[in-house]
Formats: sequence, C-alpha cells, structure tokens
Amino acid sequence: MAKVAVVFHSGYGHTQRMAQAVAEGANAQLVAIDAEGNLPEGGWETLAAADAIIMGSPTYMGSVSWQFKKFADASSKQWFSQAWKDKVMAGFTNSATMNGDKHSTLHYLITLAMQHGGIWVGTGMMPSNAKASQRNDLNYVGSSAGAMAATPSDASVAEMLPGDLETAKQFGQRVAAVTAKIRG
Repeated sequence: MAKVAVVFHSGYGHTQRMAQAVAEGANAQLVAIDAEGNLPEGGWETLAAADAIIMGSPTYMGSVSWQFKKFADASSKQWFSQAWKDKVMAGFTNSATMNGDKHSTLHYLITLAMQHGGIWVGTGMMPSNAKASQRNDLNYVGSSAGAMAATPSDASVAEMLPGDLETAKQFGQRVAAVTAKIRG
C-alpha cells in the first residue's frame, strides 16, 4: 500500500477539515503547518517517507497562506537534492466565494510540485454543471486541477458542505489509487 501524506495549513479550521476528508479518502497521515509556518516534529521525515504528498492551503489574496509559503520555501533543501522527484503530488484549497481565485492557489501548488519533479494528479471528476445540479453535488465547484471547496466567510467549520467534503474524500481516494499504480 502506498504511503500518502497530507501537508496543509489552515487559518480558521476549514482547510483542516478538508485535509481530514482528503486524508480519510487516501488513508493518509496529516502533517499540519502551524501558525508560524513550521512543520511538527517528524514532519519532514513523514514527507520524505511518503510516496505521495497532497498539499493544502486556504486561498488568501489569490494564493497560498504565508504559512504555507514559508513551508514551500523551506522545501528548497528537498528541491536541491531532488528528494521528492517522482513522488505523486496533488493539492486542494478552500475560500469563501465560489471562485475566490482558488485556481491561482492550485496553480501555485502545481508549480511547486513541478519544481520538485513531482507527478501531479488532478481530481479526475466531472463537474456538476447541469441545470439540475445542486450545491451539495460532487465537484460542484468544478475543479479538475485539484479539490476545491467554497465555505462562506461567516460559516463555522461544522457548516462546511457535505458535497465539498465528499469531493475532498474522493479526491484523496483517487490520489491514493494513482499512487499505488505508479509507485506500487
């Protein structure tokens, strides 16, 4: 079975809940970036041992949080030694509005993965975009590049939509399945 790690930053808990859903689907280990942009003890080792790294950040001002960016910059040691080359990589994000420039965040994560020589996996999901579609449908936000959720700015973590969380879970399942095929 492939080893999958989910490394993420969450400012208000919504991205953490999404990370938990992704990790549930992928049977992955969570590595939380703290409020100062640091990994917990053993975090770098967890990422080194992983066959796949799924990255998550809220979308703030059209990109990742500064805490996630600090982690990304610190990964230059792994970049220099090509330690993450050929690892499967994927990403997810959450913001308050339906668009919220979440795609900019996913593109940042894709670029980071490519810098590391990773193999990117998207959602593989069709969008729910018919007239009959409902907000709780799978992939209602309609992303192919990575999982996205839209949580109103005044919604609590408990009020995140089940459809967005199920999308995250199924995304995690896909990443784990692709990793098993590629990495064995």
